[in-house]
Amino acid sequence: MTSTMISGSSEQLLEQQQQELRNRKLKELVPKKKPAQVKKVSWRERAAFYATSTLAFLSVTAGASLLFLVPLYVDPAISTLTSDFIENPTWCTTTRRDDVIGLMNCSWSSCREGCTSDLYRCTHIYVKYIIETSNETLFSNLSTAITASIDNDMQQARTLMQTASHTISNITDIVHSDEAILLVNIKGCGYPPTVMCKNFSDLYGEEGTVFPCYYSRTNRTLVMTAYNQADQWSMIINFFFVPFVITVISSMGLCFMHCDCSCQKERSPQQRQRQRERERCGERTADDRHFCRRPRLDNLSDSSISTRVDMLTPAVEVYKPPL
Repeated sequence: MTSTMISGSSEQLLEQQQQELRNRKLKELVPKKKPAQVKKVSWRERAAFYATSTLAFLSVTAGASLLFLVPLYVDPAISTLTSDFIENPTWCTTTRRDDVIGLMNCSWSSCREGCTSDLYRCTHIYVKYIIETSNETLFSNLSTAITASIDNDMQQARTLMQTASHTISNITDIVHSDEAILLVNIKGCGYPPTVMCKNFSDLYGEEGTVFPCYYSRTNRTLVMTAYNQADQWSMIINFFFVPFVITVISSMGLCFMHCDCSCQKERSPQQRQRQRERERCGERTADDRHFCRRPRLDNLSDSSISTRVDMLTPAVEVYKPPL
């Protein structure tokens, strides 16, 4: 029994040694991992990365801004220019004001805050304006003072409006227009702090109020309280042309850096094959490039080819493969 235990333990020890030997050989067969080589980034690659990031940011930002700037600023500015308002202000007198309730009755409003919401409550202000008068110089000075006072001192603006009302009532050679609608701008809407509808309605909505205004030559029923042609052109240039030019230039830069934008003729299959052979041979070392060279034939005549075939024929006939 003792000999049996000794033989069993020796066999177990031998198996352990064999297993360790196998594991050692397996580790030797496994290829060793090469240390990761950190690729050094050149200054050209860094410059290309930063240039691409900058151009992509400008292209996306300027292109996305057009989606908001065009309907909010560019489209009203174009509509204002096409309406052809007068450059020098005339004088308007408020004839009536209607505060209307109901979606069907509010197809337009003299002023509303927000241009996308539905109208359930609106204000209609109607005016008459002076078409012809002989005291344009006096009116021009008064209108300039009133326009400057509206932005700074509302009480002073009301006082100047009362003065203008008394001055107009003493003039007889005045030709008034038919009744027109008063708008805060060409769309009749806007957003604070540029458009404050409560102040607008309180200042111009009182019947008999006299104030400087601008009417459209193409539609005599449209009247605005403020108009500056230079501001409209500046709005179109700053909010449309500048983002559009930035988008186009940055997109062209990205195309030039990462795309093949040149117009090239489509190559034939033979030309593409030769191009691939050139590229493949270009990757070989200097010692192996001679294998890529095509054989040079000194004489391509029919007689030379037939002679070579005749010389090879006996060799083929003589050679017999072993059974």
